[in-house]
Amino acid sequence: MWKAAEAPAGFNARFSAIWRRYAYRVVDHPGGVDPLLRGHVLWHDWPLDVDAMNAAARALVGEHDFAAYCKKREGATTIRTLQQLSWERDEASGVITATVRADAFCHNMVRSLVGAMLFVGDGHRPVEWPGQVLGAGVRDSAVHVVRPHGLTLEEVGYPADSELAARNLAARNKRTLPGVGGCC
Repeated sequence: MWKAAEAPAGFNARFSAIWRRYAYRVVDHPGGVDPLLRGHVLWHDWPLDVDAMNAAARALVGEHDFAAYCKKREGATTIRTLQQLSWERDEASGVITATVRADAFCHNMVRSLVGAMLFVGDGHRPVEWPGQVLGAGVRDSAVHVVRPHGLTLEEVGYPADSELAARNLAARNKRTLPGVGGCC
């Protein structure tokens, strides 16, 4: 059921959110993408190993500095908590869907993560590579930012109305990783 109502006091669509969930859809079928899906699904021209992509994704889940997967913005932090990065193939359609959920995302982060996972899935990079890129902490030109048309924002989570204003303020604070002085 859909409805519209005035937002509670302290609500900000961006800064009050406690998590966001994106889906990125890919097809690796040699014949390409179903024409009815081509505006919403990326065609990857190599067969993909979903198990290898899931293995590589595990090293990225958690709170990290994602500078290697983000476009740097002056004054902004690249520290994020990636809560989920998983891949699943729909056997009927052949569509492979990445589910990516985090407390926040920096610019191009989801598309960069997907690009790295695709290189693992098609065998061009080892399973350890995305974690190594993350650990290096700098943008790696080998990580491709995939095209945007496979990306869909599917859900945003918010706290209880009474916590919206506090979350709005807290989300604007610049983060540091535990045990690291200063910021990114």
